[in-house]
Amino acid sequence: MTYTLRHIALMAAMLLALALPGPALAAECYADYKAKKDQPLRLHYGVIQLYQGCSKKAAQKEIAARIGAEGWTLLNVLSVFEAPQLSGKESSAGQFYLRY
Repeated sequence: MTYTLRHIALMAAMLLALALPGPALAAECYADYKAKKDQPLRLHYGVIQLYQGCSKKAAQKEIAARIGAEGWTLLNVLSVFEAPQLSGKESSAGQFYLRY
């Protein structure tokens, strides 16, 4: 079987498309937030990895559901960011750094 230049180019393009990362391999996304529990009043600052979207709106739903399972109420999402901005947040978040 002989391959024309067109066939070779088409196969190379298909192999390249398979080798490149797709949207599923997008950058990791994180958010920092404030939460509370009542009786007695407890507050915490946390950092969490997001899996359902990298926007404040998506973060609000996801964080509220995940921390709510342990009785925490989300007060607000401070920011949404990528992995390079994680630096320095571990000491501030303490036990709530990537806990949920």
